[in-house]
Amino acid sequence: MSRQASQRVAFALISLAAALVIVAILFIAGTIAVQGMGALSWEFLTGVPGDGMKAGGIMPAIIGTLLLTLGTAVTAVPLGVGAAIYLSEYSQDSGFTRAIRIAIINLAGIPSVVYGLFGLGLFVLFMRFGTSILAGSLTLGIMTLPVIISTAEEALRAVPQSFRVVSTSLGATRWQTIRQVVLPQALPGILTGVILGLERAAGETAPILFTVAAFFLPRLPSSIFDQTMALPYHLFVISTQVPGMPIRIQYGTALVLLCFVLSMNVAATLVRSRFRRRRQW
Repeated sequence: MSRQASQRVAFALISLAAALVIVAILFIAGTIAVQGMGALSWEFLTGVPGDGMKAGGIMPAIIGTLLLTLGTAVTAVPLGVGAAIYLSEYSQDSGFTRAIRIAIINLAGIPSVVYGLFGLGLFVLFMRFGTSILAGSLTLGIMTLPVIISTAEEALRAVPQSFRVVSTSLGATRWQTIRQVVLPQALPGILTGVILGLERAAGETAPILFTVAAFFLPRLPSSIFDQTMALPYHLFVISTQVPGMPIRIQYGTALVLLCFVLSMNVAATLVRSRFRRRRQW
């Protein structure tokens, strides 16, 4: 087979694989949308569950998911970006640095249920936070750290070295160079890692099952030490633990969770595009 023929075959196979992925995604999203649109209403979005969760709304689960996502961001983003800055800008190629990177890779491959058990042992029992928003946010924050650190470090390393050299030659300190030159240029990539990590946290069930999620709690939390409902766990409960649950409520909950994750993607894309237009390379 000639080189041109091999290239055409490879391109056709890659295009077929991409088309299959797109079709599968559209099929899943379309099915959820068609089945779930019938459940969406103002009462469904703003009401509390009733009649054994077979009626009413899912507002406590929506608010709980928002609070957990916000808590995860507060926990993981500063620590993750700070670790990425250290690894990219300050650390030397030593055994200690290589051990850190290996640990980050290993943390990224740990199943989420293990993070849940870790959070149960450390935050719920040892630190006596109880099953609470604080314990759940800390657990999800640790789980999302590897994604944020890896993507932020790659974004920082992608900034041309000449930017650092010019800034230093003009009298800026290393930290001034990082803060005023490197970070603004790397921000689109950093935002990508942050959103990927927060999306995973928003859709996880196992970690919050052990640390924060309530089976049925038709009220809003009043402090970070309260339990809360959350969309992923609520969807799991009404799909497997409640006999006679109307299928439209299950799909409606799935549609709300899907829209929540997609809205984060859209917002991140808009912000990332805005900063990329300002990038100087």
